[in-house]
Amino acid sequence: MAANTLSSGYQMPVMGLGVWRMEGKSIKHLIINAINMGYRHFDCAADYKNEAEVGDAFAEAFQTGLVKREELFITTKLWNSDHGHVLEACKDSLNKLQLEYLDLYLVHFPIATKHTGVGTTDSALDDDGVLDIDTTISLETTWRAMEDLVSKGLVRSIGISNYDIFLTRDCLAYSKVKPAVNQIETHPYFQREPLVKFCQKHGICVTAHTPIGGAAANTEWFGSVSCLDDPVLKGLAKKYNKSVAQIVLRWGIQRNTVIIPKTSKIERLKENFQVFDFELSKEDMDLIKSVDRNQRTNQPARFWGIDLYA
Repeated sequence: MAANTLSSGYQMPVMGLGVWRMEGKSIKHLIINAINMGYRHFDCAADYKNEAEVGDAFAEAFQTGLVKREELFITTKLWNSDHGHVLEACKDSLNKLQLEYLDLYLVHFPIATKHTGVGTTDSALDDDGVLDIDTTISLETTWRAMEDLVSKGLVRSIGISNYDIFLTRDCLAYSKVKPAVNQIETHPYFQREPLVKFCQKHGICVTAHTPIGGAAANTEWFGSVSCLDDPVLKGLAKKYNKSVAQIVLRWGIQRNTVIIPKTSKIERLKENFQVFDFELSKEDMDLIKSVDRNQRTNQPARFWGIDLYA
């Protein structure tokens, strides 16, 4: 599979499987199937509260000889409540995932919140029902602790997630180890061209979370509109004889972003992976630019009582 070379020198496959909202017993089945199909990149997070189940799946894959550890690229993320406890949080994730090292460790959101105990990943609210933000820990302090993980050999690459241009620029200014990746929401309805271009110009690989706009799940959770129903994208699907999701994922790859679509359906796993046998023309890439609505679908404000993007 095609891969991007990160600033750390390591290779990151351009297609990965996100495990957000995967639950319980189905996780092992999905991950084993994904590995059989050729997936080699898995995107996890402490906050998804399923690292232990994901770890069981990896352990089985390694023990049965299905795949070697070094053949997989595994990401997980530091939760907001653990900014002051980076080393312990990383070790907790490694323990749950049954791994000796991570390929990539990301700061999940650029915000430190009240510590609730390592690995609990709670979002404590204050008396007003608003996210309890910790103002004593700077993002630079968090980043220094992330850099220490690299020197300790626990993590191969470090990066950021949900950072805008200002915060990304700041991170570049104070970092000794540059962020290798910025994982952000981006899809045809939320293209964020300036941020994507800024990161790429400065050698930061952009990973697109929610690369098909969250589809039904985000409509259900956040009331957002899915780009999969867009007439322009539907027209392109017909033209290339592909599904709308495949057109959207291919567009993500061709703008040099890494994509990590999430699904709990085996047939969708297969479909998402079948995007390497065709190419969108420049005209069609330009056409997709025209559908941008600047519409974020992932809205944590729903849980936090505050819109941090406002």
